[in-house]
Amino acid sequence: MHQDFYVVVEQVGGSNPKPPQRFRKEAFLHWAARLKQKSGAQVHAVYEACGFGFALQRKLSALSINCYVVCPQKLDEQNRRVKTDGLDAKALCLKLDRFVQGNRDALAIVRVPSEQEEQLRAIHRQREQLVKARKQLEAQGRSLMVNHGLEPVQNWWKPRTFTALPAPQWMKELLANSQPILVALQQKIVALTVQLQSAASSDQPRGLGKMTSVIIDREIGDWNRFSNRRQIASYTGLCPGEYSSGNTRLQSCVTKHGNPRLRAALVELAWRLVRFQPDYHPVRKWRQILAKGALATGAARKKAIVAVARQLAVDPWRIKTGRLRAEELGLIISKVRGNRKENTLKETIKTTLERGRCPASNLLRKPSGASA
Repeated sequence: MHQDFYVVVEQVGGSNPKPPQRFRKEAFLHWAARLKQKSGAQVHAVYEACGFGFALQRKLSALSINCYVVCPQKLDEQNRRVKTDGLDAKALCLKLDRFVQGNRDALAIVRVPSEQEEQLRAIHRQREQLVKARKQLEAQGRSLMVNHGLEPVQNWWKPRTFTALPAPQWMKELLANSQPILVALQQKIVALTVQLQSAASSDQPRGLGKMTSVIIDREIGDWNRFSNRRQIASYTGLCPGEYSSGNTRLQSCVTKHGNPRLRAALVELAWRLVRFQPDYHPVRKWRQILAKGALATGAARKKAIVAVARQLAVDPWRIKTGRLRAEELGLIISKVRGNRKENTLKETIKTTLERGRCPASNLLRKPSGASA
């Protein structure tokens, strides 16, 4: 697949594949529709997942063609160091033939999400891109200060900080080219954050976080597509790699074969649950290593937190599919009680009294003109 054209190899029945053909996008869909109408038999198609998404799969499915999307892979099995579009299309066609004949291991099928699922997960992915762009521009400004002997200022682009920035005029003029962009990026990030957090459920385990729960749910899409815990754990890429032969068995680092955004969210969540969910079974299991002040190396703590994150992918699947309740897993559910403004006022009064900013008599005194 390319931006302007497709390279196609056709195979009829069990015969040898025909020579590759090149089609423009519109011409290929017209050719596929005519092939389906002319043959009257089942037509199967396959292509590798790429940056062009799943639009072609949906268009072919609308023509009653069974289209599969597979994981990208090295198709030069004989290691001849020759790669062309025609050879890749022929190799995929032969794999598809074995798959249609019943060999389900011939292709590594990628699940095609619905259009609604793609639209929902595009929101937090765009927010992630905006945060990355903001960090890059902010780092460029700090680098300019360091290169000219000035101390770098954190968040130098914020309006008040930028006004009082101790930098020469020429440097401020250069930074002023990026400062409005950074302010606008921050505003967009805040708006997307509020939008995502408002979609989170209020009744969820303590420490899960609204943003994290939305990201995990939307990256998974449909929790019911996993039949067992091994499938969900494998999808995260947090399972250990293995190289075993004969009497030798070697387990290496995690495979990272799966969704990277989901993996990052689970690891971040695991660190939070160490603090907010002390009775959670994986946290109790690794408490001696993960506890604050524990005598453990950094490598040991990383291994332990990956083990907690791997279990964290399995337990939400059990909860979402109705196999278990959160309380049965030792998770504490956070519930909002009472008026939020009233609770905030009580916390403010308590903090003020603890810091000794004003005596309790001033806080309890009625304002002038207040009725009893």
